[in-house]
Amino acid sequence: MKRIILKELFNNHQSYVGKEINIKGWVRSVRKSKAFSFIVVSDGSCQDLLQIIADENIDNYDALSSMLTGTCVSLNGLIVESKGKGQSIEMQANGGEVIGAVDDSYPLQKKGTSLEHLREIAHLRSRTNLFGAVFRVRHELAQATHQFFSNRGFFYLNSPIITNVDGEGAGEMFNVSTVSKAGFKKDDKGEIDFSNDYFGKETSLCVTGQLEAECHALGLGAVYTFGPTFRSENSNTKRHLAEFWMIEPEIAFADLDDVANLAADYIKHLIDHALKNCASELKFIHSIPFSDVDKNYVDTLKSVVDSEFKKITYTEAIDILNASNEKFEFPTNWGDELQTEHEKYLTDKHFLSPVIVTDYPKDFKAFYMKQNDDGKTVRAMDVLVPGIGELIGGSQREESLEKLESRMKELNMDLENYWWYLELRKFGSAPHGGFGLGFERAIMYITGMSNIRDVIAFPRTPGNCDF
Repeated sequence: MKRIILKELFNNHQSYVGKEINIKGWVRSVRKSKAFSFIVVSDGSCQDLLQIIADENIDNYDALSSMLTGTCVSLNGLIVESKGKGQSIEMQANGGEVIGAVDDSYPLQKKGTSLEHLREIAHLRSRTNLFGAVFRVRHELAQATHQFFSNRGFFYLNSPIITNVDGEGAGEMFNVSTVSKAGFKKDDKGEIDFSNDYFGKETSLCVTGQLEAECHALGLGAVYTFGPTFRSENSNTKRHLAEFWMIEPEIAFADLDDVANLAADYIKHLIDHALKNCASELKFIHSIPFSDVDKNYVDTLKSVVDSEFKKITYTEAIDILNASNEKFEFPTNWGDELQTEHEKYLTDKHFLSPVIVTDYPKDFKAFYMKQNDDGKTVRAMDVLVPGIGELIGGSQREESLEKLESRMKELNMDLENYWWYLELRKFGSAPHGGFGLGFERAIMYITGMSNIRDVIAFPRTPGNCDF
């Protein structure tokens, strides 16, 4: 008998009523009485669970009615309309078998389990209602990303994971080597000689795919990367990971307005896709105490889709903050970085909408950003959304070789390693720009989950690299 997944069954339940089918999945609960048992099963394909009624007269009844939570099972039966509350159909079992048994040590029982404990058993947490929902949403948002950029003529670029340059210039990189520390020798200058290492030079895991994306944008017109990035920032907060996924589009013949408009459209597309394709998952996640939102959060997400994204400069933002009479924890002097409390004031109190802030001071922005004529600011932008603040950061890139080299020297960067990046400005340079979105941050925002460790399958954080 052909197996039917529960998503297909519930999406087309009327066509299956009166038919015998096979389902496979994992037992969530068994409630046994003298003459029959209620078995609830999930197969992970959707938020819905299937209730199966097993009569004592069916074959293998003793084994099926004695199953523990977590048992992997195959069940055959007739689909009928359900008279029970909250379910459209149920199965009347006529047979089945245990595929994989469990014992009393199975850690996922019907009682509540903390998120902290679930992180310690991350190999099993996808079997819970919560994490099944989260990872289905993650899947849909990944599909929506490829759909969005492909439909707009962008080409998908698989950028390198290993590099010999610091794409952000912040120094937060994981070294890659095949030589033990004891095997390294030093050169005449007393510096480590990497010539005997695998790549013949010092290499690290990439913190961004942007620089490589710029190369391909200045040949293909528009590209995007979507892959893992790595940062060794020693930050153990709810919003930071050492390994995370980034979406980084890059566009040729574009200025900052083009980049900002693309970012706004992309955010709207992600939210709209999730609302249309993950309604039951979002409803469940938003209703539980683990999320950072209330039960009406869907309305907040819809308001972002329907909103016009306000555009202001950093200088205007500082003026608004200073005129607000709010008592902020962090200073709001010109030249200070905007903190989350400042960003949330702009979105949640002042504008009551998403905000795009542009033209930041160059002193706390990356080397590759286009310099403004004032000599103090760069063509950078952050997209701020209600509830969390910054979601996307981007910029127009500096296309002038002279200005780029000058800025890199000002930051004491080694230009030799960036020879290929500099040649982009030497050979047919063009205005271009792009942005970066941390995929997990987007999932957190749309689901309302409060900890970034709970929107990625196996989180990597300081002191934690299990699984």
